[in-house]
Amino acid sequence: MKRLFDFLLAVTAALILALPVLLVALAVRLTSPGPALYWSERVGRRNTIFKMPKFRSMRVGTPAVATHLLANPQAHLTPIGSFLRKSSLDELPQLWSILVGDMSFVGPRPALFNQDDLIALRTQSGVHELVPGLTGWAQINGRDELPIPEKVKLDAVYLQRRSLGFDIRILWLTFVKVLRRDGVAH
Repeated sequence: MKRLFDFLLAVTAALILALPVLLVALAVRLTSPGPALYWSERVGRRNTIFKMPKFRSMRVGTPAVATHLLANPQAHLTPIGSFLRKSSLDELPQLWSILVGDMSFVGPRPALFNQDDLIALRTQSGVHELVPGLTGWAQINGRDELPIPEKVKLDAVYLQRRSLGFDIRILWLTFVKVLRRDGVAH
């Protein structure tokens, strides 16, 4: 049921957002050298690696680490990178990952391949069995501001409470948070 919901919602969203996606891709290309998309190696269900697309908000050559680990994240942003991140427009290409089944709309955010601490804690708590999501319980309860152990606790709560109704609630709360730009550090 969840996969069908994700697929139908992703197809609908892709059709509605086709023009904005094209405009953002064009804006990325016109404001900085390099491709519009950045394909990030992420950890999926059962700790398998998959490639997740995002609109490129960082300059070409930025180290592939979590943003908070960069000495000066602002120095690596493209001219529109901060706007893309604060508006969450950089996440739109992840509709592709939902369509192909690497991601869901709701689940734990996919870890970077090198976030060993996050991966280990999720594995210990059983969260690694979930398909990662575009948004999740941790995202609406702090997003970038949460320490890793707290994120994993919230992901574990989602693991226990997951249902279509809970997913719809999380999607609604995500929409509200994105409009308010709550919890975005960079």
